[in-house]
Amino acid sequence: MRELLSRFKDIREYPSAIIGIVIILFLIGLALYALISIPYSEAVRLWRGAEAMWIENPRNARPIWMDWFTPASLPRTIIRDTKDDPGAKEIIPLTDELSEIIVTLSFDYQYDDFPREISLFLTAEYEDNRPFVTFLWRTPDGREYELRDQSISREDAYRISQDERLRRQLGGILPHTGLFMDPNAEQPTPLKGEYELVIEGLVFEEGADLDVRMIAYGRIHGIAGTDHRRRDISVALLWGTPVALAFGFLAAVGTTILTMIIAATGSWYRKWVDGLIQRITEVVMILPILPILVMIGTMYSRSIWVLLGAIILLGLFSAVIKIYRAMFIQVRESPFIEAARAYGASGPRIIFRYMIPRIIPMLIPQFVILIPTYVFLEATLAMLGLADPLLPTWGKVLYDAQHQGALYMGHYYWVLLPSFLLIITGLGFSMLGFALDRIFNPRLRRL
Repeated sequence: MRELLSRFKDIREYPSAIIGIVIILFLIGLALYALISIPYSEAVRLWRGAEAMWIENPRNARPIWMDWFTPASLPRTIIRDTKDDPGAKEIIPLTDELSEIIVTLSFDYQYDDFPREISLFLTAEYEDNRPFVTFLWRTPDGREYELRDQSISREDAYRISQDERLRRQLGGILPHTGLFMDPNAEQPTPLKGEYELVIEGLVFEEGADLDVRMIAYGRIHGIAGTDHRRRDISVALLWGTPVALAFGFLAAVGTTILTMIIAATGSWYRKWVDGLIQRITEVVMILPILPILVMIGTMYSRSIWVLLGAIILLGLFSAVIKIYRAMFIQVRESPFIEAARAYGASGPRIIFRYMIPRIIPMLIPQFVILIPTYVFLEATLAMLGLADPLLPTWGKVLYDAQHQGALYMGHYYWVLLPSFLLIITGLGFSMLGFALDRIFNPRLRRL
């Protein structure tokens, strides 16, 4: 054990190992932050929830940091709500039961691009008679557009961007563009200044009320952007970190330890035990692992625990068992093994007490390098549509991006961010693993 710890101290001599450790610590910190800031149940609820849960987020918005690399100021989401600003609403009694409610939602627009869409969400309180409202839009240069008038229910929405009548009124221009366009500009350019959305409502019952929330959706949002369902991609990127690390670590531990025990058992007992292990290994070596996992995910279960168990079982008799067997055969002939047999040590004691600890230093680098291999395998299964239906993961983000044509639509962030995390995961563990291989392998240590 002391010798093992002393070799770990040699890591300081390898800059690549230091970089790998820094990357791994960053990933572990990201995983801990995800677990603390977003509990598992909340992450699942957010990622699998309906679009209404993300109603305040723009659809397919770029990360907010992309604004740093563009000369134009990209629009952020603007929200105005009468519940947050009671002064925006004025109630004028006309008769005992009839009242007029005037809502004025104003905002200063100073961006160089048009919003992605505009929506209104209305909440009305009444008994029998629905309120009747008229929507007006006022621009900084004094123009006024009557958007529409209608009666509204208790929970209603007016998607201004989808109003075809308003689009025809604006000459075929999309409403969220036409309402902000500078009429004097040669190219479509937003007119900067103070805008007003005025809702003039009539309520026909005493005590009836009306609240309005306006959302002008921006083109950038959050640190990782949003997807086609308005979900904040950072939720999947954060929670994908502990899922990926746990999956890779458990799969690597399971296959490495169990394979090592099987190889040591065969090397010690030899005869039919070793022969059976080698025949099983040769059969498993020719099995197509990925198609088998696809079949399990398609016909049985897509649970991450089921897939993890299948991966460990299929990895027990992998080709690496022959490498372990060669190591254990050499250890078996060592003098200290003969001494253990002389004082009557049993076979299991020799295997677990003397043989396995002898080659553990040689297997540590292999174990570290195996972790990203299984991380990539989990992402591959997710991209094939075989991810756990509950967990948000990096592979799921890539799966959604692929099926929504993210690259063709110019949403590069949707693919690049999870790919970057996968790349640095592989880079961090590989750099550390290769450095440990030079530290623990006597032949490489001499180079």
